[in-house]
Amino acid sequence: MMEDKDNKSKAGMGQSNSTPHKSGFVNIIGNPNVGKSTLMNALVGERLSIITSKAQTTRHRILGIVNGEDFQVVLSDTPGIIKPAYELQESMMDFVRSAMDDADVLIYMVEIGEQALKDAAFFEKIKNSDIPVLLLLNKIDKSSQEELEAQVAYWTAQLPKAEIVPISALEGFGIENVFKRLLELLPEAPPFFPKDQLTDRPERFFVSEIIREKILQNYKKEIPYAVEIETESFKEEEALIRINAVIMVERETQKGIIIGHKGSALKRVGVEARKDLETFFAKQVHLELFVKVNKNWRSNPRQLRRFGYSQQ
Repeated sequence: MMEDKDNKSKAGMGQSNSTPHKSGFVNIIGNPNVGKSTLMNALVGERLSIITSKAQTTRHRILGIVNGEDFQVVLSDTPGIIKPAYELQESMMDFVRSAMDDADVLIYMVEIGEQALKDAAFFEKIKNSDIPVLLLLNKIDKSSQEELEAQVAYWTAQLPKAEIVPISALEGFGIENVFKRLLELLPEAPPFFPKDQLTDRPERFFVSEIIREKILQNYKKEIPYAVEIETESFKEEEALIRINAVIMVERETQKGIIIGHKGSALKRVGVEARKDLETFFAKQVHLELFVKVNKNWRSNPRQLRRFGYSQQ
């Protein structure tokens, strides 16, 4: 479990210590690529979820914990809602369903021009839910005033019970108001996690996610979606962290593409990942990457459990 190295800024966003303590789960759902991970990172103040221009970047449900003297907001980033085509995508949608079930507040995130979730059943579930819903209309920096007003009117008709808040997660516009509203909506409760904890995920998880982000950024077509990362060793010394990680692919041809001519592609991924890992851990990192074939792992329930996708 990762600890928060700097809670001071979060504490300043809260209420006075004369008020009762509030805690709750704020779960973020929406279609792929609408800015859910960007929002999560902006609210937490840390880079917990990877962000790329490709769809289905988030595969897991990732918790980010924001602590203040009298509040604890447990934010949950989830995979984009899709119609599953194979076992991995089914597991990803299980994470979204669980987020619907345990939310104290639901953030439904859409972008300008969007009409509905890609799964109509999820949309109906939101519409009929008794959970407070904040509909965040994202990427408003790319819209005209007329377009924004039309979108607000559209979503007001679609989800009459939801509060609609225009934002730009990337630019930080509206984020502080969203956070204040979340605090107002949370129930009175003691904290669910220790106050110095930043996330429910261990260090190895973020190593794997940062390496996977570099693969998403450096390779095209099916390659990034056929990849899983396994952090085999994480050894922290006084001035250095030594990490060995394996990049799993489904076929031999994919292994060759990942490695590249004379190892050049794999070297580029390693250099870029190491730089981000050193920023993330604030310490020098020695990273070794290996590539292995794990045939059809995305459709293998046993392998999906091994990689943490099964909730059973």
